Amino acid sequence: MNPQVALAALLRPSNPNTVPFFVTANGPVREARFKYFYSSPGDGQSSLFGSFFGSRSGGALDLDDPDGGVHDLFTIAGRSDAPAGCTAQVLPQPDFNQAAADNNLTLRIPTPVFGLGLIETISDYTILHSFALSAPARAALGIRGSPNRSGNDGTITRFGWKAQNKSGLLFAGEAYNVEMGITNELFPNERGFGGVPPPAACLGNLQPEDETNFLPISSTTDTSNVPSDVEDFSIFMRFLDQPTPSCTTSGPAPTCSPSIQDGLAQFKATGCALCHTPSMMTDKSDFTPGLSQQPANLFSDLLLHHMGENLNDGITQGAAGPDQFRTAPLWGIGQRLFFLHDGRTSDLLAAIKAHASRGSEANAVIQNFNRLTETQQQDLLNFLRSL
Repeated sequence: MNPQVALAALLRPSNPNTVPFFVTANGPVREARFKYFYSSPGDGQSSLFGSFFGSRSGGALDLDDPDGGVHDLFTIAGRSDAPAGCTAQVLPQPDFNQAAADNNLTLRIPTPVFGLGLIETISDYTILHSFALSAPARAALGIRGSPNRSGNDGTITRFGWKAQNKSGLLFAGEAYNVEMGITNELFPNERGFGGVPPPAACLGNLQPEDETNFLPISSTTDTSNVPSDVEDFSIFMRFLDQPTPSCTTSGPAPTCSPSIQDGLAQFKATGCALCHTPSMMTDKSDFTPGLSQQPANLFSDLLLHHMGENLNDGITQGAAGPDQFRTAPLWGIGQRLFFLHDGRTSDLLAAIKAHASRGSEANAVIQNFNRLTETQQQDLLNFLRSL
């Protein structure tokens, strides 16, 4: 069962939560974002004080005030352990049905976290140099691409659907806060809802809820530095190895079937590999020799590409505009059940064809794919499923 459905069951019967329509028992785990804030009717202001409540009381979308943030699926109001005074009127569950009716709702599924340490260790130079090598072939197919960058030091950010996070640590801290509601050293303040600070009646825990601890290990004054959860998460993800394909397509004795080997050839011939770069070498790492100078077989250039109106989610993050997404790494795709940023399909063929729409940089590549014979298309799918 989807754990989000199980969570809703735990919150009832004392809690007025309902399972959002986009969370299903056999569907993907999803987070929900609003494209724009709501303004309260007649308040004469933007969403600063009225965004969320406006969506429940007839407020209008404030198209001059982009939101883009994750909204909690459920509310703690009414739980036996909620602070006194934290009622459903004070902290209501978001009205996702209204947001969907307003075309103001966008969804995302989690990204895989294996190989995170390898992705961290690929240098900016390697990313840009690899991209430059394919410039003539990309230009012929209308593929552009650009990096998302940190607003602080200008380096290439690379984690998340829009490559909005710089490091695994920041990625872990963001997920712990927006997906699980745990404040931490990187995100120490409660988020509230729709840009509105949380009501005082619902603030029951000290902030942050997760932090580095200094605990006594004996009766003496010695202390042991105990990492925070997000630090442990980032360490765990950093050392998760990249997936191993089910067979090999290279070397003196390839073990893949002729179909899978032909699928790799078609993957390259159609132009898929121009964005889904098969491999990049890592730089040197101080964490462990296992991350240094290793081939990261991620099938991604880690850059942003315009994917057109079909995949446009209306969200801007850093330099990534509403229809721009990081090239999703394909390693491990053979074990996935749901595809694309919102998990809209379990059909890999449909996911490939969804790359084509007005304004997409992948249009010429999908045209090449559509020209393949049915057998060649199946070979390409077999190759992807072998990763």
